[in-house]
Amino acid sequence: MRLTVFGATGGVGREVVRQALAAGHEVTAVVRNPARLAATGTRLVVRRAEDLSDPGELRAAIAGRDAVLSGLGARSRADAGVAARLTRSVLAAMEAEKVRRLLVVSAAPLGPVPAGRALVDRAAVAVVGAVLKDVHADLRAMEADLAASDADWTAVRPPRLTDGPGTGRYRTVVAGTPPRGRFLARADVAHAMLAMIDDPSTVKQGVGVAY
Repeated sequence: MRLTVFGATGGVGREVVRQALAAGHEVTAVVRNPARLAATGTRLVVRRAEDLSDPGELRAAIAGRDAVLSGLGARSRADAGVAARLTRSVLAAMEAEKVRRLLVVSAAPLGPVPAGRALVDRAAVAVVGAVLKDVHADLRAMEADLAASDADWTAVRPPRLTDGPGTGRYRTVVAGTPPRGRFLARADVAHAMLAMIDDPSTVKQGVGVAY
């Protein structure tokens, strides 16, 4: 497949690029600073975009692609608003180029509360939700924009991310949240995103992913 990856120098984005190349896909990585992208290969094209909020600047990277994968999002509370703002630009560029498939990274707290969650888990989620209130509001706005679009989108919702090695052994719940799912390696988030590209059951859905 021909894939475009936004946020390609972030934790999940780097893994998406690496694993996609290893699987034989053609990858266009959109970055602000190419020096931060360690991946190389004959099937990799690196496109520098100074202004990711300008859909016109993104169109060339999206034209003719089979799918777009995005790891764009706030890296800190101070960055809240980035996910929704930049994803709107990606959606506009995709619409202009008639590319429909989009997979983005969201977060588990945006999904439904799994049945039987223990009170201690609920308390922990409430604390995290309070601390990351602005970040989660940003992701909710992003998911609302996805739902209002014509794109064939999927919002992948992992819990707390780690830098551990990928295992390929994780649970996914379409329109739900895996019970007792507390952690997931960024490498496995990337693995899940790539696996969902051609899975019709995930189209226009939030998908909970966790160990």
